[in-house]
Amino acid sequence: MLRSRWRASYDLQVVQRRGRLYLQVMWAYLEQQSFPLDAEGYGAHLQEVIALLNELGVAGQVRQWLLTTGERPRLGKAMGLALETGGRGSEFLL
Repeated sequence: MLRSRWRASYDLQVVQRRGRLYLQVMWAYLEQQSFPLDAEGYGAHLQEVIALLNELGVAGQVRQWLLTTGERPRLGKAMGLALETGGRGSEFLL
């Protein structure tokens, strides 16, 4: 979905801020020479993020946002989505 939308395999991160979970689409991408992961490592990382999003029950929310957002990852600025977890997010917060 990332490649078809922006023609790049952007890094995804789930982060916690102020007691909420956010999905961030980072500005770094697999096709960059300086990207720290190889294709296999990127795939494994992506599978972990996808599994977490599925466990949280927010996969549909994420898909809709990725398809409709007018934003684009830019150098040094990640895109962020506040995840609406319906209370399940507390299971994942420290």
